[in-house]
Amino acid sequence: MADNPQTSTESIAVVGLGKIGLTLAAVFANNGFHVRGADINEAVVSSINQGISHITNEPGLEKLVAQAHQNNMLSATKQTSEAVKQSNIIIVIVPVLVDDENHTDYQFIDQAVLEIAKGLKKGSLIIFETTLSPGDTRNRFGTKIEEVSGLKMGKDFSLAYSPERVYSNRIIQDLESYPKVVGGLDEKSLALAKQFYTKALGCELIAVSTLETAEFSKVAECVYRDVNIALANELAMFADEKNVDMSEVITASNSQPFSHIHHPGIGVGGHCIPIYPYFFINKGLTSGLTPLARTINDQMADYSLMKMERVLGSFRNKNILILGLSYRENVKEPTKSTTLLLIEKLKEEKANIFVHDPQFTANEIEQYAVRPLQLEDALVEEMDAVIIQAFHKEYENLDFKAFTNCKLVMDGRNKIKKDKITTLNMTHIGIGNGRRDSNEGRNNGSNSNG
Repeated sequence: MADNPQTSTESIAVVGLGKIGLTLAAVFANNGFHVRGADINEAVVSSINQGISHITNEPGLEKLVAQAHQNNMLSATKQTSEAVKQSNIIIVIVPVLVDDENHTDYQFIDQAVLEIAKGLKKGSLIIFETTLSPGDTRNRFGTKIEEVSGLKMGKDFSLAYSPERVYSNRIIQDLESYPKVVGGLDEKSLALAKQFYTKALGCELIAVSTLETAEFSKVAECVYRDVNIALANELAMFADEKNVDMSEVITASNSQPFSHIHHPGIGVGGHCIPIYPYFFINKGLTSGLTPLARTINDQMADYSLMKMERVLGSFRNKNILILGLSYRENVKEPTKSTTLLLIEKLKEEKANIFVHDPQFTANEIEQYAVRPLQLEDALVEEMDAVIIQAFHKEYENLDFKAFTNCKLVMDGRNKIKKDKITTLNMTHIGIGNGRRDSNEGRNNGSNSNG
């Protein structure tokens, strides 16, 4: 049996085949491990079993999946327990989210852990990579696995935690270059996890003393970023009040080597920063900078619309085009996107909402009950305002002359040179660029191009 790759020490189950899970599986498979991926999505499983990546915008991933499939090192199944039965190492990368009331939502990972427990065999190593609240690996999932499998942590199976720390559009690069934080239930679990990642990824390892320390470190990273973005946004709003350009302030202030002021923006989105701080908040960190940062960053959409309303007078029956459904530039990911907040508020104001995003099809955009708009469409001439929410590369050289009726451009990422807009007799509004330009480029409320 030891010579059978299906039961060898080099057999891995990767549970959860999203963007990060599939990339991990493909990298492991190309580094000599037999990998069985498990996912509840039939289309995802079918695609992988044909050697095709269902993720199309992650550089290098499609090639790795095809190679792993060709070498018979990567397969996929909907039967998580079966994949676990045939593996000695189980990597769990199933998302934990927050619901509309910001309560931690474990529904997907709870189900995955139940299936893992059903298929677990003695001697296995389970590593959670999903971002978790401190204590979840041991207390929520370890105990559930014990309950269902009848096996004991530290005796019958090993347990480790190593958070994913990668960034979309460069996951493979980050897996090679970022240190891998690893914590174990005990010394044996830690040693096994370190041994695995040394061979599977070959990256630098940072071993920490406990599972909880490793869990805490990942959430702390995201809280740090959220708090510092909130500081930049708070300063930007104050700069508007004092008629100061925040971009100049950042350049000047950050020339001091201990100053690292972030750039302000229209909001914070994605799977990480707007979600993971709640893993601390929901565990008791209910006052102080962490919850305050969440409040500030989530209010930036309202603040941006308020600045626009000073120019437009009202959004009622106005045609508003939002550039970017994605939460950030050059990715296809709408999770917690600021665009969703903008859509909600603009609907309340009875605006006519249009959305363009080169990453999404028209049908995908229509799912948000807004109208998709191609930039070649004649309707662009009827837009009253444009909001730049995600600054995709396609917008870098966008010719705003086509927006002949446009009265203002809200540059939510402070990426467009102001004179590119104001020379067209439109108002340019940014985040933290002062109030002095609120009427610049306008002629008694009219547009000479309209």
